Amino acid sequence: MLLDTSGLLCYLHQNELQHQEAVRLLNSAKKTLTHSYVLAELIALALIRRFPRPAVLVFVMDLLDNPDIETVWVDEQLHREAMKLLIDRQDKTYSLCDAVSFVLMRQRGMTEALTTDRHFEQEGFVKLL
Repeated sequence: MLLDTSGLLCYLHQNELQHQEAVRLLNSAKKTLTHSYVLAELIALALIRRFPRPAVLVFVMDLLDNPDIETVWVDEQLHREAMKLLIDRQDKTYSLCDAVSFVLMRQRGMTEALTTDRHFEQEGFVKLL
């Protein structure tokens, strides 16, 4: 299961509608993956939504330290592959972060994402929230 920004926000914030489902899904997941662009986007979005900065930063560090969550660091090759996907899908409103997720999911043979983002469904993946 890929951990996307919106899914992690649901997990982090108890007032999110899908909070309990996000907690259940993440706690029961056997294999989880995220990437550095998700973490960067999560910090920015959480701060825009006025989540407490110290709690957000601790949460992201906990994700990085969690041995059950693999964090992929986006390098030039992955970034370029994601850019190619964006160029090929100009009819979509995918973010670069989305595109990196899609490339990684295909590379790893993953089908499910902890996300509320409909873009995952547009690319043929299962949106779990």
